[in-house]
Amino acid sequence: MIKVTLKDGSIKEFENEISVMDIAKSISEGLARAIVAASVNGDVVGLDYKVEKDCELNLFKFDDVEGKDVFRHTSAHMLAQAIKRLYPQAKFAIGPSIENGFYYDIDLEHRLTMEDLEKIEKEMKKIAKEDLSVERYELPKEEALAWAKENEEIYKVELIEDLPEGEIISFYKQGDFTDLCRGPHLPSTKKVKAVKLLSVAGAYWRGDEKNKMLQRVYGITFEKNKDLEEYLHLLEEAKKRDHRKLGKELDLFFIPEEGPGFPLFLPKGMELKNELLKFWREIHRADGYCEIETPIILNQKLWETSGHWYHYKENMYTVQIDEQDFAIKPMNCPGSMLYYKSSPHSYRDFPMKVGELGRVHRHELSGALHGLMRVRAFTQDDAHIFMLPEQIKEQIKGVVNLIDSVYKTFGFEYHLELSTRPEDSMGTDEEWETAENGLREALEELNLPYKLNEGDGAFYGPKIDFHLRDCLGRTWQCGTIQLDMQLPQRFDISYVGQDGEKHKPVMIHRVAFGSIERFIGILIEHYAGKFPVWLAPTQVRILPISDKYNDYANEVKKALFEKGIRVDIDDRAEKTGFKIREAQLQKVPYMLVVGEKEEAEKKISVRSRDNGEVGTLDLNEFMKTVLKEVEERTNVIQG
Repeated sequence: MIKVTLKDGSIKEFENEISVMDIAKSISEGLARAIVAASVNGDVVGLDYKVEKDCELNLFKFDDVEGKDVFRHTSAHMLAQAIKRLYPQAKFAIGPSIENGFYYDIDLEHRLTMEDLEKIEKEMKKIAKEDLSVERYELPKEEALAWAKENEEIYKVELIEDLPEGEIISFYKQGDFTDLCRGPHLPSTKKVKAVKLLSVAGAYWRGDEKNKMLQRVYGITFEKNKDLEEYLHLLEEAKKRDHRKLGKELDLFFIPEEGPGFPLFLPKGMELKNELLKFWREIHRADGYCEIETPIILNQKLWETSGHWYHYKENMYTVQIDEQDFAIKPMNCPGSMLYYKSSPHSYRDFPMKVGELGRVHRHELSGALHGLMRVRAFTQDDAHIFMLPEQIKEQIKGVVNLIDSVYKTFGFEYHLELSTRPEDSMGTDEEWETAENGLREALEELNLPYKLNEGDGAFYGPKIDFHLRDCLGRTWQCGTIQLDMQLPQRFDISYVGQDGEKHKPVMIHRVAFGSIERFIGILIEHYAGKFPVWLAPTQVRILPISDKYNDYANEVKKALFEKGIRVDIDDRAEKTGFKIREAQLQKVPYMLVVGEKEEAEKKISVRSRDNGEVGTLDLNEFMKTVLKEVEERTNVIQG
């Protein structure tokens, strides 16, 4: 008998090998119709997978992450099949599912347009109606290569040649289309009914700018048209909120042609950035951190010691000075090690919390650059905690709570992911086990759920990542906590313990914002540029109804400025209605209209960006309201 343990702990028994689909049917026909994939002992499989021995089985619907992944992987094959029907000369590279849909990279002389995508989309819908069975088969490496060469699939040839001897090489066939693929896939094409091809962009083969530029077609699919319509609505909303568009309209930043990937912040953008840095300093000072600043450029020997020269050099900018090799820092941590080594330490110094708002530079491929979200120079809100091994759990919990308080200030929800040892790691099995257990136990004691990402840790230690969810439901990886037992050894740092002997401390690397620039981009889109008062570059705009009241407007401005309120005056010879519309477009939280009545009564007529007309108020009363919002960092999301 084969015993199959289901997710709820119940066990079903079968006399002979049985497919996942038949197991689902034995539970209920409705369940069998709803599922799109499964996992057997943790490995995701298709519904045609044969269970031959005792196992743990999870069944996935489209709403599950694993279900979406399989659904959209099949969608990518349908995209390739549709392209092949319409453009038989097309050659195919890779076509994975991604977080928000799928794509396929193709080599095609014809440059695809949005009109072409509509034709391809129609062909995909036709393929869905054909209800083509998706069948898996395997070939030895020689035969797989012969297939790829015979079909002139040059990119598949390269992929197959890179596979090690003995590797299982699988293919999936649906009707007139066959593709090299690890899978798994849906059993047929009929479920993929709601489809939309979104865009086409350039992408270098294997991400290498020395290789040929391919065309990458992006798409999204759902089981139901209603879900697709909702998604497309969110996409339109996201376009309105695009931080590159709003950054220009609100005079926050731009990316100069002379410095691709190097953002230039304008005065209003600097007000926003400085407010974030002020907030960072405030909460870190309260939590016992000291702040340092380390050099932006350091010699090769330091980066060899840290391991970055061997693990990260392709992303580093290097230069020769006095016939020595130097690197502009891509990380702040080696500089913190120099700070630690600058003086002796005792166990009494721990935990020792060191923060830095450090400027770092990383070489990103030009095709990967995207506004503030992916840049080549940014400010990272690094902090490093040096501690005793027995302090690991409590310090991790403290950092989680601090980062939680940061995100709550902006109204963000988030989920956590725990990433474990990667293949190219440094250190012993024992050190990694201690580090991973420290992170895991801290999360469990805080009763925080988390997703496990096996093998996705940093090369020097495991990590906890915070994935923020914005008001459109999109997720962004920002905060991270990395536990490191390697750098203290590589830099030979120590402390004197209670026994009078030297010992190696344990180290935490952590960020809350991550890249300040990227976090600003996220905030722009999260708030649609309508920042809460405490963050708004201009908090108040004064609108005199004619130049006769400019003196009073300046008097009001002086009073607000002296209280630390960011204020300006629109004293142009324009109608008041026009000035109000302009202030609304600039998303200024408060507009103060001043005219004859206001000047005579020494008051102001207040208009709110979010709530419209407020009424006539005493200036001091208004200032108290604004200052209270700033002090409490009131978070109001207005779309």
